[in-house]
Order: sequence, then structure tokens, then C-alpha cells
Amino acid sequence: MISLLLYYIEPLALSNSIVRYHFLLPVLPRTACLAGLCLAFLAGCGKQEAPKQVSGGDPARGQRLMAQYQCTACHAIPEVPGAAGNAGPPLEKFGLRSYIAGGIPNTPQQLTAWLDNPQAMKPGTAMPDLGVSPSEARDMAAYLYTLR
Repeated sequence: MISLLLYYIEPLALSNSIVRYHFLLPVLPRTACLAGLCLAFLAGCGKQEAPKQVSGGDPARGQRLMAQYQCTACHAIPEVPGAAGNAGPPLEKFGLRSYIAGGIPNTPQQLTAWLDNPQAMKPGTAMPDLGVSPSEARDMAAYLYTLR
């Protein structure tokens, strides 16, 4: 039950103003309160953004390329055969991340450029330049965005 405390000053004609407190106890049915709470909690649910798309990227080919370039030597990557390396961050749920390498906005264009030449994007990074072509980088990026 919700109670509201309302007060107002009621001037009296014959004496000084007196503060009078009026208590109002509106009675709300429990079901209405619960329904309101449920709606408030559900308001934030189900608003996942759509997966990012890489123009011209082939996720299946990108998955194969991740194995070919031995990305699993440093990263744990779901559904890519090879060792689950731990020198780099795990790439599980990569498609939900906001940033690449801790500060580069995770957009299809930035990710493709990162995979193509990481040293140009962040000099001194531990991520090596593997000689990935721009088209291969698009495919790899397309695969990484499927990891949600």
C-alpha cells in the first residue's frame, strides 16, 4: 500500500496560521502495483541491437580463415578448431562488444581495418599483422559479429 503525506497551510481568520497535516492513504490494489512493477522491469528487456553486418563479408569463410591464420594460438574463439590461446582476449560474444583493443569503436569498418593492419590502428599493440587481405578481413569480421 502506498501512503502519501500531504500538508498545507490553512490560514485561520481569527488567529495565526496553523500548519495542519492531512494524511491521505490512497489504496491501490496489489495487482495494479505488481503490474506496474512488472512493466517497469520489462521496459528494458528485449531491446538488443541487431547484429552488425559487414558488407561483402562471408561469415562461414571468415570462420575458416580464423583457423587458417591460427588466431586460436592467441585467442579462444568459439567453433574455430585449434588451441584455445590466452595471450589475447577470448573472442566469445565479440559481436556485443563496444570497443576493439580497448578503445577503438567496434564498427564493421574499424574491425576490418584492425584485422587488415592492427599496427596501423594501434601502434605497439600485441596483435600481430598477419598479412590478412582486405577481403579476408571482411570475412573474418563478418564471422566475429556472429559471436553473440
